Amino acid sequence: MPSVSFKSVFIAVLLGTAIIVAALLVNSRRPSVETAQPSADLVRATGKCAECHARETSAVVHQFERSRHAERGVNCLDCHKPVEGQEPMEHRGFTMARSLTAKNCAQCHATEYEQFARSRHAGPSWAAVRGTQGFSPEQIELGERFHPGWIKRPAHPVGVLEGEAATVGGCDACHDIGKPNADGSFGTCTECHSRHSSSVALAREPRTCGQCHMGPDHSQIEIFEESKHGVIFTAQRDRFNLNAHPKQLTTVDMPAPTCTTCHMSGLEGLKVTHNPGERLAWFLFAPVSTRRPEGNSGELQMKEVCLKCHAHTQVENFYAIAEKVLLSTNEKVNGAQAVVAALRKEGLLDDKPFNEPIEFVEFDLWHYFGRTAKHGAYMGGADFVQWHGNYELARLRNELDTMAEELRAKGKGGSGPVMPGDARQ
Repeated sequence: MPSVSFKSVFIAVLLGTAIIVAALLVNSRRPSVETAQPSADLVRATGKCAECHARETSAVVHQFERSRHAERGVNCLDCHKPVEGQEPMEHRGFTMARSLTAKNCAQCHATEYEQFARSRHAGPSWAAVRGTQGFSPEQIELGERFHPGWIKRPAHPVGVLEGEAATVGGCDACHDIGKPNADGSFGTCTECHSRHSSSVALAREPRTCGQCHMGPDHSQIEIFEESKHGVIFTAQRDRFNLNAHPKQLTTVDMPAPTCTTCHMSGLEGLKVTHNPGERLAWFLFAPVSTRRPEGNSGELQMKEVCLKCHAHTQVENFYAIAEKVLLSTNEKVNGAQAVVAALRKEGLLDDKPFNEPIEFVEFDLWHYFGRTAKHGAYMGGADFVQWHGNYELARLRNELDTMAEELRAKGKGGSGPVMPGDARQ
């Protein structure tokens, strides 16, 4: 065999060295986000995630940089790593959770999550639209433990009537605050706190609650804005410190209450809660309101908030007037529902919901105007007790009675609009 010459060896070594040097040069020009080894420490020290996301989704980076989480050294992986029950995915060398839920937040905010999970913002919110859809047996059991009958229920007939597209694009947008997650948790904290700013100020802003608590069937934001509380907030917004620490919140920070001040905040030593119903006495959303199981305790807790600004006699008088409105509204709704129930008993209406015009009138009577009157009474919205509430209750009761007389005169059900799936099609 011919021997390998020195020249050939030299050229081979030279070429190999050149290739290695070239590879090193190319690698040195790669951004560090592609070369550094993934770890929580690396993210904390170098902002590895931000190198890409500043180019791809810059608003996310800017929001996080200004957040209290960033101030306290929380990094991306602290929130985005998968926890038990979550589907993992690989992302540029990192193992991430494919979808974040309240369970991720609960790693640090366990008490807040437990309070939320027991609230009607959790399972009952989703079940009010979807019934048991998406719930595991364990989630049903947990929800029913705190809210008997509010999880094991059928999907809402309005959602069935309007169809899936309207439900996904409409109802779900608010009610998914309590959507059951595959990891066993409920909902997402970002409905109120936003994602990367994770802001307590945003949660205290009335318009945050008003994203969902608005409109004819739950017009709390409109009532708040009419109330003296809302007027003060709007006129003196610059005097409010919405960033105050939850355990140090005073009436200096909140010259008048926003939604969370009354329903959740630890104002001047009161207990903070992430269960917005904890301080309530009645089920105001129901057609006919009943006292909550812990209603006496809830009323006392809410009155403690009121007493931070108002005299005892004023608070008691306010509650007495509100309860009279509630009981009067209950009577009016009971009367309207009795008319419809009698028509069913007489065979003039069947049990299928929303297939006769009179059923829409009865639904609007309590769902829009009964609720509005009660919420107006307990939130200081006089016009909502009167014109948006009781006047409409009287008008619709007159309409309902007229329709009932016509049905009896015909001796059969009315000829309302034919809905999808109606047997008359």
